[in-house]
Amino acid sequence: MATAMKYHAKAQSTFEIPLLAGDNAFLGDVFSSDQTNPDKPMSAGLYRLKKGEPLVYTYTYDEMKIILEGDYTITDGTGQSVTASPGDVFYFPKGSTITFTTTNYGLAFYCGQRKHSDF
Repeated sequence: MATAMKYHAKAQSTFEIPLLAGDNAFLGDVFSSDQTNPDKPMSAGLYRLKKGEPLVYTYTYDEMKIILEGDYTITDGTGQSVTASPGDVFYFPKGSTITFTTTNYGLAFYCGQRKHSDF
């Protein structure tokens, strides 16, 4: 039996990203595979940060992120820091602590090895 794909048209501009922390960090899963693959779930969605308070996040799963719009300064627990712009791709291994800041605004797409979350 065939399984239908899922589709969210123009997600980059139409998906309502829920507030994650403070008043400037937003994150939301657009799709998750935990219903069809509970042993190896995967979730993907959008992360937006507006100028203001940095977001410090410790990953309990592996994640990859691609910057879509704006800019981020991304710093890991070792002190490595990158000024990220559209097209840059990151891998955050489980256990890493990452600090995200922006000079104005940033939007990124992520894919993480975890179940759907409402944070």
